[in-house]
Amino acid sequence: MRILLVEDDPEQREPLQAALSQTGNVVDAVEDGETAEWLISEKKYDLLILDWMLPKLSGIEVCRRYRQSGKTAPILMLTAKDTTTDKVLGLDAGADDYLVKPVDVIELLARVRALGRRSPLWTGDILRLGDLQLDLATMKVERQSMQVQLSVREFQLLEYLMRHPHQIKTRDLIEQSLWQWGEEPESNAVATSIRRLRQRLQVIGASAWIQTVYGAGYRLTPLPE
Repeated sequence: MRILLVEDDPEQREPLQAALSQTGNVVDAVEDGETAEWLISEKKYDLLILDWMLPKLSGIEVCRRYRQSGKTAPILMLTAKDTTTDKVLGLDAGADDYLVKPVDVIELLARVRALGRRSPLWTGDILRLGDLQLDLATMKVERQSMQVQLSVREFQLLEYLMRHPHQIKTRDLIEQSLWQWGEEPESNAVATSIRRLRQRLQVIGASAWIQTVYGAGYRLTPLPE
């Protein structure tokens, strides 16, 4: 999933971003509501995690405006406010769930998985293309009873290609989809990631499924035996 995390305290934001990223998510992390609102206008997110109290524009207001714009991705509020009145206010603004600070990372990841299942794009914990299967929970890829564990970047790349089978994806599109906002990938970052993923897929006999379309980009296409 691509997640927008909005938290102004770096001591809380950075560990949460790291934990979410290590489980295969692409996480854009920002510290204020105005930047969050700009990113929402520029990118499509599968999940928003909003701190209630933010500089410039509160999390509750970001949530309200997001819903008023007609967007439907799940929203998880992080808040020190735990009264019934506050919870009702957050839910009425459009939040789907909330966590009271200090946030327990294990519980956060469980809530994120549960909210991910509410997304209209969710198709289950297993992605399939031909006889290739990618487990979104374990980051393992399987084919013909053979498995291989992927790194976070390899997993993100394969998931992206499997969600767009047979489609040519340019280097720029891949960078925009897999690198976090503010990251500057090296010029050969996509080619390096493709090479490493092919090496992983070679173990299960599927390395040739990733095709280079010279001058255009890359595509994932099942090949006959």
